[in-house]
Amino acid sequence: MSTLATLDWIIIAGYFFVILGLAWWVIRQKNDTTTDYFLAGRNLGWFIVGASVFASNIGSEHLVGLAGSGATDGVALAHYELHAWCLLVLGWIMVPFYMRSKVFTMPEFLERRFSPAARTILSVISLVAYALTKIAVGIFAGGIVFSVLLPDLNLMGMNSFWIGSILVILFTGIYTVLGGLRAVAYTEALQTIILILGSFLVLIYGLKALGGWDELYAIAGSEMFNLWKPIVPEGFTSTWAPVRTSTEMAWYFNDQYPWVSMLFCAPIVGLWYWTTDQYIVQRVLGAPDETEARRGSIAAALLKLLPVFIFIIPGIIAFALAESGQVAALQQNLIGPDGEIIRENAQAAFPLLVAHILPIGVRGIVVAGLLAALMSSLAGVFNASSTLFTMDFYSRLRPESTEQHLVWMGRVATIVMVVIGLAWIPVIQGGRGLYDYLQGVQSYLAPPIFVVFFLGIFNKRLNKQGCLSALLVGFALGIFRLAVDTPVALGDGFAYTEGSFLWIVNNTFFQYYSLLITIVCIAVMVGVSYMTAPPSYEKIQGLTYGTMSEADRATSRSSWDWRDIASSALVLILIIAAYLYFSG
Repeated sequence: MSTLATLDWIIIAGYFFVILGLAWWVIRQKNDTTTDYFLAGRNLGWFIVGASVFASNIGSEHLVGLAGSGATDGVALAHYELHAWCLLVLGWIMVPFYMRSKVFTMPEFLERRFSPAARTILSVISLVAYALTKIAVGIFAGGIVFSVLLPDLNLMGMNSFWIGSILVILFTGIYTVLGGLRAVAYTEALQTIILILGSFLVLIYGLKALGGWDELYAIAGSEMFNLWKPIVPEGFTSTWAPVRTSTEMAWYFNDQYPWVSMLFCAPIVGLWYWTTDQYIVQRVLGAPDETEARRGSIAAALLKLLPVFIFIIPGIIAFALAESGQVAALQQNLIGPDGEIIRENAQAAFPLLVAHILPIGVRGIVVAGLLAALMSSLAGVFNASSTLFTMDFYSRLRPESTEQHLVWMGRVATIVMVVIGLAWIPVIQGGRGLYDYLQGVQSYLAPPIFVVFFLGIFNKRLNKQGCLSALLVGFALGIFRLAVDTPVALGDGFAYTEGSFLWIVNNTFFQYYSLLITIVCIAVMVGVSYMTAPPSYEKIQGLTYGTMSEADRATSRSSWDWRDIASSALVLILIIAAYLYFSG
């Protein structure tokens, strides 16, 4: 039986009508060239850039995964959300190089800095990462939302999970394919408003149902609100051990997040994602100049601070309502016979709150917000994937292709990524949580990309041989770990012999493994570069700090004023305040 009333359906229908209207208006704009289609004609203002970056990021992994982690582990994963400072790095450090280069993709920038081979490898890494994480997880989360809100829906033998997944893909795919980045960016700006409004309503009504913030704190306990305080298990003997065993455990947030590795690994993943990932940076590339691009990045940083309160806290509220027995449906779904929370069910925490604590009408607004997040996340990765495939592969294989033909190929490219994503859903449905899966895979793939971009910009001596070696070695290490993890993640009872090499690899916390990849990549890139000839500094003019001209520096300096500094300082102050509040 549906948990949505007639008024809710009217509101949801109105949401779809507005999105379709906006998308249709954008689609009718000029989309004849690759610049129009893939970068919105490089004409996006700072608010559209910032809202689009935020909406693309706030998708399935937050609605389903992050709220679920809040229910099981409290504010532990707020570390990832408080990495809004990474967007300041994007705006102040990376944007000047990206805007000067006038590239379409991040791999294209790597080609200009190093070599065409580096571009190809990064394109492959990016497309693999999107298939393994963003597309598959987005589809899976759409199914989770529909299965909670419309549990009895059935059509042609498909349950609500699959119907929801397919509907989200089709509707999102239509306007993304037809309108390109301009349609994605403008619809995401509207969806940002709807998402924030809807999520705050869940927070407000959740606290009201529970009895207020003090009651939440009393039921959940102080550990759920502490970013640093470890949960020490029985048999604890070590404060840093990188491998999980039955008798020796790390000082950790839970069984996946040791505090030492979180402190050093999470920034690596954050800087890769926010400053070098096509999925995010493509919106910034759509800005007309450095000023709009930087201000869009700062705006996104401010918005990025919200998920702690609109997703993690509602997840804790869901746990508290279930633990206290105040909402029977939450208790039945989230608390097991042993009185402990059921981790695999926790990813439904946010939609369960929507279904059982919100009044009629408000529920429709929030469901529209849920759909907005799911759709904006998928639209962003569809557009980024098609851009990577078309500009980094097809246009190089078929250099004689017309602009119109390249746009057509970009529209076709989405289908392949969706099929690959669907094939990975059984893996995501395994024993690990949705957010755990996403963070694990990203942690395996991020280090080599982070290393070659940042070392490449800050050190002009590093060359193409060092870059290629770091990418190949890092990617190989990441894929190896993923191959080792996948049989266990499928949840069919498979396990490695305890103490064996593969068992140690599988049971090493993914953050420690990510740090290992990072260290190896740095050593390989620096070592190989200094053992081979230096690059031609004329060819990388303006692409590193050591090869910037005075004109480049003057242009960047004229692109910001006191308002940009003040707003950036505000972001840092708010981050520090959040860390202080959630540090016991």
